[in-house]
Formats: sequence, C-alpha cells, structure tokens
Amino acid sequence: MQPRCSASWLGVFGQGKSLLTHRIHRFYGSAATGINKHQQLICQSVLNRDSHRSACRVSFLSKSNGLVYYSVPYRSLSGMVAGLPCWPPGIFSAHDPVQQHRQRLNTWFSCLPSEERHFGPSFALDSIYVDPVIRESSIEDILRPLSESAFQTQLQTPQCPRSISVSQLFQADPSGKPVRNVILYGTVGTGKSTLIRKLVLDWCNERRADFQLIIPLSCEDLSQVSAPVSLTRLINRKYLHLRDLLPTLSNYSNILFILNSLEWMNLDFRMANTELCSDPNEAMPPPAILVNLLRGYMLPEARVLVTTRPSALKRIPRKYVGRYVEICGFSDTELQKMYFQVRLGHKDADPQETENLAEMLSRNLEHHSQLSAACFLPSYCWLTCATLHLLYYTKPGDPPMTLTGIYTTFLRLNFAGEVLDITHPSKISLMRYVARTVGKLAYEGCLSRRTRFTEDDVGKCFHVELNSEEELNLLNVFRSDAFRFFLTPCLQPGQENLYVFPIPAMQEYLAALYFVLGEHKTAMQRLGKDVSEIISKAGEDVVAVVNVLSKFLPLRIFALFNLLRVVPRLFGRVTGKNRDNIAQTMTVEMFREEDSYNDDVLDQINSSILGVEGPSQLAEGVDAGPEEAFELFPIFMGGLLSLQNRAMLEQLGCSIMNVDAFEITKALKKDLLRRSLQKLPPSELMDFLFFLYEFQNEGFAAGLVSSLRDLDLSTVRMTPLKCTVVNAVMGDTRKPVAEFNLSNCHLDPDAIHTLSPLLRRCQNVNLQMNSLGPNSCREIKDILLHPDCAITNLRLCNNPLTAEGVGFIMEGLASNSSLKNLSLLHTALGDKGAEILADHLGRNQYLEELNLAYNGIHDQAAFRLVEEAERHPTLSRVHLYFNELSDDGLQALKPVGVKVLVSLTEGTDASRHWHLILRELRANVGGWDHARISAHLTLLLRDLQQSRALTTSLWRKARIFRVETEVKRMLGRIQHGTL
Repeated sequence: MQPRCSASWLGVFGQGKSLLTHRIHRFYGSAATGINKHQQLICQSVLNRDSHRSACRVSFLSKSNGLVYYSVPYRSLSGMVAGLPCWPPGIFSAHDPVQQHRQRLNTWFSCLPSEERHFGPSFALDSIYVDPVIRESSIEDILRPLSESAFQTQLQTPQCPRSISVSQLFQADPSGKPVRNVILYGTVGTGKSTLIRKLVLDWCNERRADFQLIIPLSCEDLSQVSAPVSLTRLINRKYLHLRDLLPTLSNYSNILFILNSLEWMNLDFRMANTELCSDPNEAMPPPAILVNLLRGYMLPEARVLVTTRPSALKRIPRKYVGRYVEICGFSDTELQKMYFQVRLGHKDADPQETENLAEMLSRNLEHHSQLSAACFLPSYCWLTCATLHLLYYTKPGDPPMTLTGIYTTFLRLNFAGEVLDITHPSKISLMRYVARTVGKLAYEGCLSRRTRFTEDDVGKCFHVELNSEEELNLLNVFRSDAFRFFLTPCLQPGQENLYVFPIPAMQEYLAALYFVLGEHKTAMQRLGKDVSEIISKAGEDVVAVVNVLSKFLPLRIFALFNLLRVVPRLFGRVTGKNRDNIAQTMTVEMFREEDSYNDDVLDQINSSILGVEGPSQLAEGVDAGPEEAFELFPIFMGGLLSLQNRAMLEQLGCSIMNVDAFEITKALKKDLLRRSLQKLPPSELMDFLFFLYEFQNEGFAAGLVSSLRDLDLSTVRMTPLKCTVVNAVMGDTRKPVAEFNLSNCHLDPDAIHTLSPLLRRCQNVNLQMNSLGPNSCREIKDILLHPDCAITNLRLCNNPLTAEGVGFIMEGLASNSSLKNLSLLHTALGDKGAEILADHLGRNQYLEELNLAYNGIHDQAAFRLVEEAERHPTLSRVHLYFNELSDDGLQALKPVGVKVLVSLTEGTDASRHWHLILRELRANVGGWDHARISAHLTLLLRDLQQSRALTTSLWRKARIFRVETEVKRMLGRIQHGTL
C-alpha cells in the first residue's frame, strides 16, 4: 500500500508534546514507555495515510531507543489529538530536510531587525531591496595604497565593465577555471549583510536554483567556540533539522557555505599550525575547520562565499581565492532614488505626500553632491529614510522615537558588537575607537564652528605620532574598514583636499558622544586619572601592611599612609567637576544668542535632506565657516543620557555609567531652570522642548516646564513630530498655561487633535492664520465640550472656517462655560455663517465678546445677529467693522444696547475703541486683500472727515484729526505694500 502523503509534527516548549505523548502512552499501554520528556531528543510524529485515511504510522525518535514505529488507527490518533492546541498553518509539511531548511532559513532571515520595526510591518526585505553595485576586483586593487583608491571605488558607475551580478559570482573565470571560493568585501555600511540576506531568501523561495543547499555560518559565533568541534557537529548544533543529511553531506555536489564576517576569525594557513583534515566529522578548532574548508581539502565539491571587511582580506592566501568581489553600494543616483521610492512608499503613507517627498529628495540629490555622495553607502540611505519617517510619519499613538535614538540605532545596526581588530590584545570596540578619534575631530569642529577639515586636522585627532606598532596597526585597520563611513572628501570645487562628515548631523552626534563619554580631558586630567588608579590599586595593600606593622612598631609616621585613601576621593571630586562642565556646556550651547533666530533644528534637518525652495543662502564653494549652526549638538548630548540610548551604547562598547548620567542630569537641571525662566524666541522655545523630548525623562521635563506660563510658537511650522513633541513634554504637567500662541503654524486637523490635551488647559489660545477649515473646527468643538476645558480667549482669525465650520464651533459653545472672548475675524462666514451664529448664540450663557469683522456680512444678517446679541445675558461687545454694511445699516447698528463696533466714529466724535480696531487691522492685514481693505479704510476715512466737519468742539476735532492721520498713514503703507 502506497502512502498518500506524509506530514510531520514538531512542537516547541508549551505546545502540548508531553500531553500527546501521555495520551498515546495511556492508549497503547507499556509499548510507549520509552518515550518521556526527559529522554527524547525530539518527538516527531509522521503520519503515513492510505487513500481512505484508515491508518497511519507514528514514529518517535528518542535518545535511548532510536527510531520506534507504532501502527495507529488514523481516527484514533485524530481523537487523541482533539483538544490539543491548534497547530500553526503549515506545521504539517513534507518530511524533507532541505525543504525544512528552506522554511527555517526563510523564517530567520525574514525576521525584521528591531531597527526596522518602527518603519511598520510592511517593510519586508523583498519589497524594499535594491541591488547594490558589485564589481570584480583583483589583488592589485586590494594591495593598492588607501590614498589612491579610498573614495574612487564608491564612484564607479554600474556600467563599469567589471561590474557583475550576484548570479555571476561563481561563474568560471576568463581562463575557464571553475571558481570555488569567492570573497565579497566592502567597508562598513556598503550592504554586505543585506545582500547575503537577499541571496538566502531567494534560495529559500526557490528563486535561485544555483545550489542544492545553502548553509550560512557566522564567524562571530564561531569565534566564541573554544572547544574542538567537528563541522557536522557545528551544523547540527545550529540546524538540527539537517541531522539526517549530515552523514551524506559529502554526496551533495552543489552546497554553498556562507561565512559571514571573516574579520572575527584569525586564520592560519601554515601547515605547521593547522593540520590537514578532510573528515567533516573530526573535531578540531573552528579556525582549522574554515582553513580546511577554504583549502578545498574538506568537502572539495562545496563552494564557499566569504564576506569580510577589507582589513581581513590578507588572512586568506591568494591561491585559495577564486574571485574577489567588492560591494560598492549605490554608486548611481538612480539606485538611490529607487531605494527612497520603495522605502518611503509604505502602505500607511499618503501616496501624494510620498510622491512629494521623493520628488524633493530627488531634486536635492541632483543639486547637492555631498548628500548624493553620502548616499552611495546604503546605510546612509537608511538613515535618511529613517529621519524622514520621524519627521513626516510620526503618529501620536506610536512608540516614542527620538532623533538621537535613530542615530544610535543606525550605529548599532552597523557596529553592534564590532571589534576594531580581533587580533589586537585590547579588543577595543570599533565604536569606542570612533568616539575617541573621530569624535574629537567633530567636537573641535563644533567649538570652532567648522564643517570642513584639513589633513592636519584629521591627523591630530588620530594621533599620527603613535607610540607603538600596535596603535599604528589599529589606525590602518580603521582607515581601510570604516574611515569612509565617517569622513569623505569634500566635493565642492577647489576644496577637494578637505574632509567633511557625510551628513552634517553626524558630526554633531559624534561630538556629543565624545563629550558625554568623558573623552574630552586635559593632559593633567588624564595623568591624574592614571595616577589615581595606580594609587587606588596599590593603596589598599600598603595600608594593610602598615596596619600590621603599626601593632609591633607604634610609630606615628605610619598614620601618614592613610592619606593614600584620600587620593581616589580627591580625584572623584575632580571627576564631579567634569560632570558639571558637561552640564554647563550643554546649557551654553543650547542658548547661544547668535542662534536665537535660526529655524528650529527639525526644520534645519528637513532642509538638509530635502533642500530649500529658492536660491541657497550660501553659494556653492563658499565655506560656511562661522555662519554654521550647531544647534543639534546640545540636543544630542541630552538624548544620549536617556536610558534607552545608554542601553544601546552599551552594546556598542560605549558605556555611560548610571552615576555619571545622574550627576550630569542633576547639574543640568539647575542650569536649565535659570535659563528657562527667560522668554525665548519661538524657534528657540521649540528647540528647548525638543531637547526635553530627546531626554526622555518625564520627571526631569516636568520640573523644567512647570515654570513656563506662556508658550509662543508662532511661525513655527508645526509638523506631526513637533506636535507630538510639544504634547509629550507639556502634556504630562497639570498646571494651566496662560497663553498658547500658535499663529501661522501650518496647523491641520491632525495637529489640533494631537495638541488637544494641552490646548484645553490653556487660557488664551491663538490659532489665527493656519488655514483651518471645517474639519479642524470639529476638533475644536471636541476641545470646547471637554469638561476640563479652561479656554477663556480663543482667536481663530484669518482661517477659512466658512459657515460649516462656525456651526461646529457653536455646537461646542453650547455646553462650554469657560470661553469669554471669541474672535472669528476674517473667517469667510458670510451671511449664512452669521445666521448660524444667531441661531445658536442663545444656547451659550457665558460669552462676553465676539469679533466678526471682515466676514462679508450684509445688513439683514447683521441686524438678526445683533438682535440675538441683545438678548444674550453676558455678551457686551460685537465687532462688525469691515463688513458689507450700507450707510443706513451702519447708522442703524450704532444706537443698540450691545456695544457694536462698526466704525471709527460715534456720532460726531471718534470712537473710544478706535485703538482696538486699528490694532486688529495692523495685526492681520498681512493676509488680507489689500484692495478690499483700502476701500474699507477709505470709507472709514470719509466717516471721520464728515464727523470732524459736523462737530463744533475743538477737542473732538483734534481727536478725530489724530485718528484721520493714523488711518491715512496706514492707507499709504498698504497701498505701497509696506504694512
């Protein structure tokens, strides 16, 4: 009887394997006694059913009994399985080790790194992958001095005749000789790991039939194995499902071993040090396994793909390498644009916004050669997209993501666990070396306000005058592997000999890291630290010996040795001063007067990525010099002290001790409290709030913002991120805010919704000149209806609310008891809006002043509105000037009981409120129709002249003449466009 199909059952801890085993044991009695949770290596049930599904065979692989088969009626097994947890789809698959291997690798390699998750679940590698340029290299290119080939290799075009595709890696060489070993090398950030992930996933999904089996091995993991082990044991340990294949592994003629990150292994190909071995089952040190694998002595039919940084290329002799391949990244702007298009166009994004972002980014890549050069490294393309996601796709409910967190995540993605040179005794982490050297260069650039550096500048920070051969070797490794990741030649004409950071914000981040880590020390501080450590270590032993001697020789001089204990304590005080200096530097850099009226830092970052509309302020080729702003520097310093960033820095080998962070924070709070009491310009206030947001310390932020009674963010472009920042920092405090000025901030309904918890705690809210429409009015209605709403004065001037929008506002006013003054000046209400106001005005019992000026209201609607206003119990003033009222209408509205402001005159005298009317005109005329306003002012001027002619009082004539003069001056300035 031929089996119809076979399926396998495999479970992890907690899925019910023991329960199923127990039920089989009870059903079949002692026949299954050899199966228990402690004995079995794996419990596997193979169901071999006939066409009628009448029977099946169950097999159990146990450690002690081997493979044991039991015949079980299919229905009986189905009954036993009933009630167990439901198995995931696809768990019952064909018992094919290679197919299982494909499924497991696909699961592992498809898993998004934590650095990708904030982009959303739609970012699978297949949907965002763009092929980088890879080119066939030679040993001559590898041995060429770095100064000759450091930057040019990134500028190779895809049309280079030596460029090849991934499918051509193992093609025969020009002489027809088969290629067995391929070394894929590239500097940090060029995309080696991503290319390997895509290669493996293509094989898993049967899009690549070049190999029967692919076995990826991590050299970093292998470097941690100290005991001898065989190749089959290594594979079995990582890929348990391949255990049945391992005895016949040598029979497979087309296996690919992928050895990732060879720089973690110190290989020795000398016969005297590494013995030859062809048996994959023989135990030996992992480096010896790799040497025999690369020699072709072990599994000669297999092929090997090695990825490594350039510094480790010489560890494999040339004769064992069939092809050298260099990955060059995106050496074409078209590849960069393609990457940005697929990255930004995720399923939750607005297609129109994504298209606009991609278009602006594309134009900036074409005109900003330095940004384009940075994006030759795919890692910097990732950083650019991550920053744009933060700036444009931040939502209130998302987990908090900070700019400092993005840059730290970016470095963790590229350098987590990376050691600069595994052969060096110090085993210094690559990122710590960068912070100590490149960070020093970045910090000195921030102090001197420079972004371009000479060879001498770079040399001083890398300590060209080295003291040992080992330090020189470290420098050479860094130059070949990571120098181009942090410093690149300037591409502006005439400045090719200067170096710049690929992205300007990276300079400020590394400067902040250098300073916060305490690497900025004077020679005396460094010497004092060394002396203190020596004395601290020796002091305990000396004091112990002295205490013993003093019992036999009671000499008072022995008491002097107790001073040894004081030295570490004194140095601790000096260290404390250093922490105070960090806090003081942070505060000074945060509140530089020369930066007070720059754009806020988020707009600066946006401009550096997407460019600015119109001509650049600085011509190409002109050094920015002292005009360069470094406002991100203190913000990054604060962000690096957050708990999340310190945890990531720990993985990079850059530890910031908890006590240091606590002392710096305590000193910083004192300095910032004094500065926060000062009134800050809007952009500087936004930077201050962003600094507190980056700090990610609610208690710290609440203590500082509690003194802020007024928030003036006028003219700051309030993006979703900025709204989230303001609400996160200010929303946790329960203290009321006296005034919140958000005029001309490009608000939209989403922004109003995000800021609503803060808005309803404010007394005076200014939302004028924001292009708010009816949808925004819905959000304002919800704020007004909230029981905790404390708004007393609401200005919605110069927004196209329309009659529909004012309907929502009046619905909110119906149950609101806090609002006293409402300004709807120039909100396109028209007669319909005035009628809606009149219909709903009686439902409110607390409004005292209503401004409806410049709304195109005619006589009849104005009369109806004023009649309702007279019935209102508290409304005492209504502004109706600059409306479409006739002369008769104006005269009819003047004598009513409610104070109606329609003109600059009251009979034969100037109005007592003429200052108020002209002040409103000055504050809002910038966004009005100048021709229409000029016509209204002409009519008001005529009224003034007529009133002056009718009055006989010289005092009144003088007062009216003063108002006339002011109106004429304003009319002239409007006509000349200077107001």
